[in-house]
Amino acid sequence: MEMRGLAAVAVLSFALTVPLIAAPPDGPPRVLVATIDGAISPATALYLRRAILHATSVGAEAIVLRLDTPGGLLQSTEEMTKAILASPVPVLVYVTPQGGRAASAGVFILYSAHVAAMAPTTNIGAATPVTTGVGESDNDNQRTLRRKVTNDAVAKIRAMAKRRGRNSNWAERAVREGVSITADQAVPLRVADLVARDVPDLLARVDGRTIELPGASRRLRTNDARTFPFDQDARERFLGFLAHPNVGLVLMTVAVYGIVLELQNPGSIFPGIAGGIALLLAFGSFAVLEVNIAGLALIGLAVVLFIVELFVPGFGLLAGGGIVSFVLGALLLTSDHDPVLRTSVELAVLIALATAAFFGFAVRAGLRAQRGRPKMGAPTLIGEVGVVLSDVNPVGTIQARGEIWSAESVEGPIASGQRVLVVSVDGLRLRVRKEPAA
Repeated sequence: MEMRGLAAVAVLSFALTVPLIAAPPDGPPRVLVATIDGAISPATALYLRRAILHATSVGAEAIVLRLDTPGGLLQSTEEMTKAILASPVPVLVYVTPQGGRAASAGVFILYSAHVAAMAPTTNIGAATPVTTGVGESDNDNQRTLRRKVTNDAVAKIRAMAKRRGRNSNWAERAVREGVSITADQAVPLRVADLVARDVPDLLARVDGRTIELPGASRRLRTNDARTFPFDQDARERFLGFLAHPNVGLVLMTVAVYGIVLELQNPGSIFPGIAGGIALLLAFGSFAVLEVNIAGLALIGLAVVLFIVELFVPGFGLLAGGGIVSFVLGALLLTSDHDPVLRTSVELAVLIALATAAFFGFAVRAGLRAQRGRPKMGAPTLIGEVGVVLSDVNPVGTIQARGEIWSAESVEGPIASGQRVLVVSVDGLRLRVRKEPAA
């Protein structure tokens, strides 16, 4: 009976909670305002899905997605367009601020929106997809791959254009030819629905518009709506940070330095921990970016050469090869065609120079240590003067630096009490001769 009572209470609680979540709040309609400013990545896709879920749970009238992007990853773009097309809440994509753009991936996102709006002096276009893979050479396989990706992108954007009643021919040109247009041109061409000065102007102008949602229609009530910002959480900001190709390159550099320093100074702990964490984060960044395998392999080869340099005397040759491999890997790591996905050449060169200086210093220090005189042990006695304690004929004992050593004469017998000069060391035995006369 007690269990039945608990179950009844749980069911009643759930029944009372669901209407509170799903029903729209009393008072004026609520509109969530989300913002994507930068490259499209897994973080932005996660952010948009969370915004749609939150808007649904609080009964929001609509979501305004403020968009300013140079493009980004195809997979993340597909996830975002699927989320918008399946959204139970109208998504109003608004290209803003003035001077902003919806380039490349932004075209697909705008075309998937229930309402496509742009601020004055913004632009849209250049949606040709870019691929990364084993190599970037223009061979038959690469051309075939690019053609397949392009045709797939055209089919997707034409389908979205048909569903939203937008210009499918211009969308295909944006994908195949990379064309771009301004906001003023976009409305007459049926690429965008309207040009709005700001979010309040947008909400006023779409009020009363009927929106087709999955399985239903909704008449927008946005004229007197209250807007609420919806920001990225800490996880999304961190994923967005990792999605930048230069961040992955810097993390890999930190990992190399940390691992090398730990191997040079075993037991120092901190460089090893820092290098290990940086290495895992770098792999996470590269996984997000879908990097070129050849570039990643070259960076891996550079790490191996740096480590081998520590144990095989190569006078810097292995380190030099590692530096060259690292720079080539950094340049091949991401796409050569899309600035959004490209590592900075300047940063790669700067890292190469810093690494060359680091290993140059380390090699010079090693050579100085090899050529310099020992600082401790029997070899440090070479050149020292001692006194014979027992005749050295040819073996005896001497005193040098206050210590008694076994000694062997290199020039005949030496009597007790004479002063001798240490000329070499054979294990723990000193080889001596008479001290030259002053």
